[in-house]
Amino acid sequence: MRKFTANEIAAAQNHIAQTPPENIDPRIENLVNELIGRVADKWTMIVLDILAEKGEMRFTRLGELAGGISQKMLTQTLRQMERDGLVIRTVHPVVPPKVEYRLTELGMSLGAAFCGVWIWASNNLDRVEQARQSFDQKAAKS
Repeated sequence: MRKFTANEIAAAQNHIAQTPPENIDPRIENLVNELIGRVADKWTMIVLDILAEKGEMRFTRLGELAGGISQKMLTQTLRQMERDGLVIRTVHPVVPPKVEYRLTELGMSLGAAFCGVWIWASNNLDRVEQARQSFDQKAAKS
């Protein structure tokens, strides 16, 4: 797993510190719900992380680094990310075709926003593990 840069951590902390407006535009709420659902999809997060760490890369190499993803799922994931403006797909007119993907500024900023989850997890790992252990012990006694 790659290390986050100081700029990415600062961007994540900036996102965390912001308070959403009281009257949220329903379109914003819908977008947040869609993005959470998409980012909760492990493949989107894995592709986002790989492209953030490695930069532009070919479809095949991206699939290799994603480990366990089918070509169909990688294609679907990249198409949805492209539709959302998170990646740019570049087709080079050579034989055989060479297709490369890279994150857009929007994709990088989404990665920075979710960097806050990593910071939270790092800061609270022991507490979560303790809570789970306590819960499991209580459940075992029931």
